[in-house]
Formats: sequence, C-alpha cells, structure tokens
Amino acid sequence: MATMKNVHGNTVDHIGEAIVAGRYAAGMSMPPEPVLCEKLGVSRTVVREAVKSLIAKGLVTTGPKVGTRVLTEEHWNWFDPDVIAWKAKAGITPEFLRDLLELRRLVEPAAVRMAAERATAEEIAGIEDAYAGMKRAVEGGGDYVTYDLRFHQGLLRAAHNRMLVQMSKALSALLRTSFEISTIRKDGPKRSLPLHRAVLDAVIARNPAKAEKAILVLIDGAHEDIELVLGSRRRLPKLSNPAKQLKAA
Repeated sequence: MATMKNVHGNTVDHIGEAIVAGRYAAGMSMPPEPVLCEKLGVSRTVVREAVKSLIAKGLVTTGPKVGTRVLTEEHWNWFDPDVIAWKAKAGITPEFLRDLLELRRLVEPAAVRMAAERATAEEIAGIEDAYAGMKRAVEGGGDYVTYDLRFHQGLLRAAHNRMLVQMSKALSALLRTSFEISTIRKDGPKRSLPLHRAVLDAVIARNPAKAEKAILVLIDGAHEDIELVLGSRRRLPKLSNPAKQLKAA
C-alpha cells in the first residue's frame, strides 16, 4: 500500500511540476494515457488517480472529446502546498513575490491583532524562542530563516483561527521565499531584528493596535528589501535549496 502511495505521489509530482514549469502549456491537452503510462512507467490506474489529484488542485480539467486539458494559472489552487512547492522549484517570479507581499499585508496584521488578544503563555514562549534563534543567528551566524519562519508561524497559530492555521501551511513556503530574499540584502536580518522584537513586545503586552502597527512596519521593510533585490537583478533563491546560513558577525 505504501509503495502504491509513493508511486501515486511521484506521478502527481512529475506531472504537476511539468505543468507549473510550463512544459505542458495552458490550454493544451495532456498526452494520452498510454503515452503517460509509458513515459512514467506506471499503470493507467495510477495516471487516472494522479489526474484526479491535479483536477482537485485546479491544474487540469477533463471532458469528453478534449481529454485532459491544462488550465491557466488563475484556476490553480495557490493555497495548496504542492502547487507552491512546484512553483518554487520552477522558479519564483517578481510578480509572484509582489502578490505574496500584498497577501501578507492583508493577512498578517489581522492575525497579529488576534494573537495579541488570544495567544496563550505557551504560544508566546514559542514565539520568544523563535526570536531568540533569530538573534543568535544574527550575532553568531547560523540559520536565521528557519527561526524567522517559526516566529511568523507562531503568530498565525496564536490567532486561534482555523482558516488562518490552514492558510499558514501554504503561506509558510511563500514566507520562506520572502525571508530568504531579505537576507540577501546586507544587514537585512540585523535591521529587521528590532522590528520583530516590537511585534513580540506588543503581543506580550496584549496591545492589538500596537502589534498591528509593528507588523506593518516589518512587512513594509521586507517589501523594500525585496524591491531592492529585484532591482539589482540578482537570481532569486529556490525553495528546493537549503535555507541560507548567516555568517558570524
């Protein structure tokens, strides 16, 4: 059963990556089942089940006489972690990053307001631990991005909203991209550290308005960092690579 599951997952990944990377263009029909079976070395049953998964993710549609047809990006489920992972592997575009920043500005301030009202002592301790990890990385080198991600995930969870928790699963992959780009800019993490502290202090103080204001300053700072990196035409990081490590100061 486990082997069958792996075969199914690998088939979904293979076809999904090909669609997101543009190897199967929007509007075109997928190769017929026998061709996919031969190419991927799997049975028709596996291909059919994989296509069902891709339909659920909004990547393809099926119909009589047209077979399986690739849909345009606006139909894709951008809150599906698989779709995000395939996009990251294919390469993040500037337009995609700007969409992410707009989404952050809509979602995170509201989430942080709720976190300031609802976070438990245990959740605040977890966010403080994440901040401490960021501080260690800035001062002594190491994995800043992972702790930055934990910090923001902790805030989203502390909002105690089921929809936000579900959204955070996809947002995590997107946020990691944003954080990695911010670390490309010289002293980016060092400058953002006090901005994170301001958010944390406002949550600890149970001050929703102050927490919202602090996260907006933090997001706008990340926006500025990303625009500068995009303007420099540097190659954007891929999520398939390990998180960038900071060097000791």
